[in-house]
Amino acid sequence: MRKLLSGNEAIARGAWEYGVAVASAYPGTPSTEILEEFARYPNVYAEWATNEKVALDVAIGAAYAGRRAMSTMKHVGLNVAADAFFYASMTGIEGGLLVVSADDPAMHSSQNEQDNRNFGKFARVPVVEPVDSQEAKDLVGAALDISEQFDTPVMLRITTRIAHSSTPVELGERREGPPPLPTYPRKFEKYVMLPVNARKRHPVIEERIRKLTVFAETFPFNRVEWGDRSLGIITCGVAYQYAKEVFPTASILKLGMTYPIPPQMVREFVGQVERAIVLEELDPFVENEVKLLGIWLEGKSIFSGIGEMDPRTVREQAIAAGLLPESARKTYIVPDVGSLPGRPPVLCPGCPHRGFYVITRKLKLPINGDIGCYTLGALPPLNSTDTCGCMGASIGVAHGADKAGSPERNVAVLGDSTFFHTGMPALLNVAYNNGKTITVVLDNRVTAMTGHQDNPGTGRTLQGQESKQIEFEPLLRALGMDHVETVNAFDLKEVERALREAVKRDTASALVVRGECALLPEARKRYVPLRVDQERCNGCGLCFRVGCPAIVKQADGKAFIDPLLCTGCEVCAQVCGRKAILFRAQLHEPSDV
Repeated sequence: MRKLLSGNEAIARGAWEYGVAVASAYPGTPSTEILEEFARYPNVYAEWATNEKVALDVAIGAAYAGRRAMSTMKHVGLNVAADAFFYASMTGIEGGLLVVSADDPAMHSSQNEQDNRNFGKFARVPVVEPVDSQEAKDLVGAALDISEQFDTPVMLRITTRIAHSSTPVELGERREGPPPLPTYPRKFEKYVMLPVNARKRHPVIEERIRKLTVFAETFPFNRVEWGDRSLGIITCGVAYQYAKEVFPTASILKLGMTYPIPPQMVREFVGQVERAIVLEELDPFVENEVKLLGIWLEGKSIFSGIGEMDPRTVREQAIAAGLLPESARKTYIVPDVGSLPGRPPVLCPGCPHRGFYVITRKLKLPINGDIGCYTLGALPPLNSTDTCGCMGASIGVAHGADKAGSPERNVAVLGDSTFFHTGMPALLNVAYNNGKTITVVLDNRVTAMTGHQDNPGTGRTLQGQESKQIEFEPLLRALGMDHVETVNAFDLKEVERALREAVKRDTASALVVRGECALLPEARKRYVPLRVDQERCNGCGLCFRVGCPAIVKQADGKAFIDPLLCTGCEVCAQVCGRKAILFRAQLHEPSDV
């Protein structure tokens, strides 16, 4: 049976079909859906881990125990998991171990666009890349076979376009992987990475790469498609689809394994074409590997290494380089938006983070932000975030400013899931080093940014089981915070009072600003749209400064609340100096009360 699947869905299906028993991940776009889909299949274990390093350690542990295992993450997640990735390469495994890295060219939802094939080479881990959903599924099985044959983790590298585009996939039945080993492996020299053992393992992994290089010559996902031999294109991943569309008559060497590449196959291909080029997204990874073979060819001198490729950009850059005639230029239909204003991302109507930023803007506090929905507080009209680097950086950066002697009290702001991810060690560092940082956990009761996944604070696992719901206040106190307080995110007076008190203290403080995400099903049931008393409203504009999409400026300058968008959070009503925005309790009373 064939079914239309996204690349992420296909990877999940492949993991199930090819006997993966244990999978662990931390949600991150564009990889999130893999684990969500995999968790729905029978006879598997899937979990959201607290961060990517923990997730990969879990998968490694399952593979040591003899089961087929998988860990998935977005590209920056592998930065967090790098220690685990490298030691797993050194030790090898028992059961197959698949590491899925979803890169994000053009940074649709990321702070950088790194090319994680470099991690594969750095760690001496083979890298495979699918060109569509069918290959995404099939390469899961091939990668697990390679993993077990060569005693190595294998990276399956995808990009956003492969992850979220859908193509037909031939479905198969599940093939159960190996059972757990009867006893846990006691192999001191292989699995205990003391220096004396690690020194012995390094030559082993170098020999493994040499053997994989020979294997790559016959790897079935590496193939030549002969056409016009005046132009030969070496390509991989989604760029293969663009090569087929823009250069339909060219000869193509499609690489399903991009590290290590098959040297003899590459030499023979280049030797039989008049001009050879490499078409790949982001870094000149394959291009450089080919050049290391002593073969000169073009790649990034023609095609940009910045952003995401598409047929239009590939075609235009090819014409500019003389690869295609001017007559090959196509007119691409671009919608005429006229004078429509831009639509930058904003916090949702009813977002519990909005009121907090209204207060921090009022108090003019320096904010060291983090990765999450609340990052949008940096944008107009809230303008309330001064730094944002990576997951968990907020607390360490704020502490650094404190120790540098900054005269202001820095506030570190991060979400509930992010705090569990990498915030805890940073806060412990503040306490240990006598810091004065004010840490604010914006607890919206879910991992919202990536699509409402559960975390240790929700009391539910990925597969829907009830679990321990971690409470923030005792955890924060255990991490060394003497002053801890929880306030209602929608009560602006309470938020302001708590922040002012924290600023007055000469020691570190931790605040939990709690309010459930407005998009949660239980929150949706309580929506009560507010309205504006047009007689009282004088168009002062204070309510517009909260940045809520539900508040519209009318032709006369006065505010109007769109009842289809308003959740009734009452932040705007608390800001309105003329009391022109009616609270919920007033909605059934005369408008002049």
